Amino acid sequence: MNGEINLLTLLSLIVAIIAIVKLRSVLGRRTSDDDTRIEQRRREAQTQKTAQAQADKVVALPRREREAEAADTAVSVAEVEARIKSFAGEDTALAARLMDILRLDQKFDPEQFLRGARQAYEMIVTAFAEGNRSMLRNLLSADVLDSFSRAIAEREQRGQVIDQSFVGINKADILEAEVSPKGIASITVRFVSQLISATRDKAGSVIDGDEHRIKDVTDIWTFSRDISSKDARRNVNWKLVGTQAPN
Repeated sequence: MNGEINLLTLLSLIVAIIAIVKLRSVLGRRTSDDDTRIEQRRREAQTQKTAQAQADKVVALPRREREAEAADTAVSVAEVEARIKSFAGEDTALAARLMDILRLDQKFDPEQFLRGARQAYEMIVTAFAEGNRSMLRNLLSADVLDSFSRAIAEREQRGQVIDQSFVGINKADILEAEVSPKGIASITVRFVSQLISATRDKAGSVIDGDEHRIKDVTDIWTFSRDISSKDARRNVNWKLVGTQAPN
């Protein structure tokens, strides 16, 4: 061809270029229908996102379980009454006082109370040994907290520390119970526990207790809680309001 361009080849090239240009113009152009579909999809995505966010904030109430619980309230109270009589045994005075608490607080159960009291006892004894005032604040009345805090402060001023290991509670018995005219319930419990405890001075020497011996400890503590009204009963926490040495 001697460098000359064939007319047919030139025409084919021009047609190909025109086709490419038109194809690019079509592919790169967004019609009004495209805009509508994109906007619709955006709105659907936003709606779904909002609905999911709302669903995350909603906690479904177990309606049927609550209705069943309400229907069984009388049965539950009757069961607790029988449990109280069995729990108190021959101590009819104690049974009567526990029944007084149950009349104001139908969710009261002496066995559940004792389980909670055992846990509270271990937490309080451990917190006192560690000087953990923040934990004691949630478990003690104002007067008892003030007494415990003073003892901790005096110990810290002397530079003394307590090394303590809580072994366990051998026994926990309800000795007394009552409801005041103002609707304040009080229950006195005797704890028999085992501890390994030793008090050290600034130099680290043991000045009280024995770090190698398990010691039997008996404490008599009184817990209290306001059950005078529905609002008061929402707070289910009992607090330690008094301690006494065993006879």
